[in-house]
Amino acid sequence: MTTATRVYIARLAGLAVFDPNGDQVGRVRDAVARLRAGGRPPQVVGLVVDLPLRRRIFIPIHRVISIDADAIALGTGTLNLRRFEKRPVELLVLEELLDRRVEIPATGTQGTVIDVAMEQDRTGDWWLTRVAVREYTGRLTRRGQVHQLEWQEVSGLIGVPVAPQGTASLLAVLDDMRPADLANVLQHLSDTRRVQIAAALDDERLADVLEELPENDQVEILAALDRERAADVLAEMDPDDAADLLAELPKPEQEMLLDLMEPDEAASVRQLMEYNPGTAGAVMTSQPVILTPDATVAEALARIREPQLSPAVAAQVFVTRAPMATPTGRYLGVAHFQRLLREPPGDLLGGVVDNDIPPLAPETTLPEITRRMATYNLVAMPVVNSAGRLVGAVTVDDVLDHLLPPRWRERDYPTGEAEAPNG
Repeated sequence: MTTATRVYIARLAGLAVFDPNGDQVGRVRDAVARLRAGGRPPQVVGLVVDLPLRRRIFIPIHRVISIDADAIALGTGTLNLRRFEKRPVELLVLEELLDRRVEIPATGTQGTVIDVAMEQDRTGDWWLTRVAVREYTGRLTRRGQVHQLEWQEVSGLIGVPVAPQGTASLLAVLDDMRPADLANVLQHLSDTRRVQIAAALDDERLADVLEELPENDQVEILAALDRERAADVLAEMDPDDAADLLAELPKPEQEMLLDLMEPDEAASVRQLMEYNPGTAGAVMTSQPVILTPDATVAEALARIREPQLSPAVAAQVFVTRAPMATPTGRYLGVAHFQRLLREPPGDLLGGVVDNDIPPLAPETTLPEITRRMATYNLVAMPVVNSAGRLVGAVTVDDVLDHLLPPRWRERDYPTGEAEAPNG
C-alpha cells in the first residue's frame, strides 16, 4: 500500500482501518484538525474512527503509515480506546465544513464546500491545504463549476455558524451506511445538525435510523418534524418500534399522530400498545412472514428473499389459515428456511410445517421468552392468543433490545473500555 501526499478527506469516510496484525479496528468517520491563528491552514492531528461497539475513538495521524483507496493501515503502538471528545481549538472537517456556504474572492461568487484536501509536508505533518468548492448558480437544473482553491483563498470557512449549512454532501458521505451506523453518527452531531440531517432523509430511511436511536434522540427528532411527516415516518417503522416510540410521548400527542396515520397501520400500533411492558405482546412484531398451508415452498422462498425483511424475520414462514393479517386464522405451525431449502419447490407448506414447539402467549414474560429461545436455538417464536390465532412473532433482536441496559444505544454510555495494545 502507498500513502498519497494529498488526500481528499470525504473519500476517506467509511474506509476500514487495520492494525499491524491485519485486524480491522473500525472505520473512518472524520478527520480532526487543530485551528491556528491568522487564517493559516489548520493542522490535521488525527482521525475519528468508529469501533464496532458504537464508540468513536481518536487515532493520531502519526499512527497512520499508509492510505490507499480501500483501507488505512496503522503502525505499531498503543491504541487509546477512550471515547473521542472534540476540544475547543479543534475542527471536525466533514461534520463542520462539508456543505458550508463560502465566498470565492477571485470571482466574488458564492459556493458550497464539497470536499477538503489534507497534504503532507516533508516533516510528515498533515495540513488542510485545498478546498473543493462548487460555485452556486441558484438554478436547480444547472450544476456550478467546481473550483480547487487554496485554503487561504476561501472566505467563511471558520467562524460561521453551522446552522445555515446544507446537508447534500454530508448525506452523500453517509448514504451507504447501515442504519445502525448512521444512527451512531447522528448521535455525535450537534443537536441542530442532527435534526437537519434527519429531516433531509426520506421517510423509509429515517424510520430505519430512528429504530436504532435511543428514545431521547427519537423523541427529539420526531418533535422537530411537522405532524404529518412524523406520522408518515411512524408508518414506515416496524409497528413494535413505532409503539415503543409513541409510548415515550404524552397521551394527546400519541392520539394526534395515530389519527394522522392510515387506519390499518394505526390499528397495528394501537394493538401493540395495549400489551403490558415486558411481555411477548409488547415486544413482538405484528408483521412476520405469514402464508396459508396451500402456498408452495417456492412461494415461501420468494417471500423470505424480499430485501426489506430483517434476517431474523426472514428465517421462517408462519403458516396459518386465512386471513393472513394478524390476528390471523388458526395457527398451524412454522416452516424454517433451512427446511424450505431442502424441499421440492412445488410442495405445499402444509406438508412441511413444524408444530412441536409450543408458541408463546401474549403475556409470556421476557425471561421466559429468552429461556425458550435459548433452549430451542431459535431466532424467532410465534405469539398466539387464546383463540389459537397468530398475533405476531418475537425475534431475537426484539429480545436483545429489551435485555440490554436501558442506555446501551446512547453515545455517552460507558462500556468500561480503556487502553489496549495494538500490535
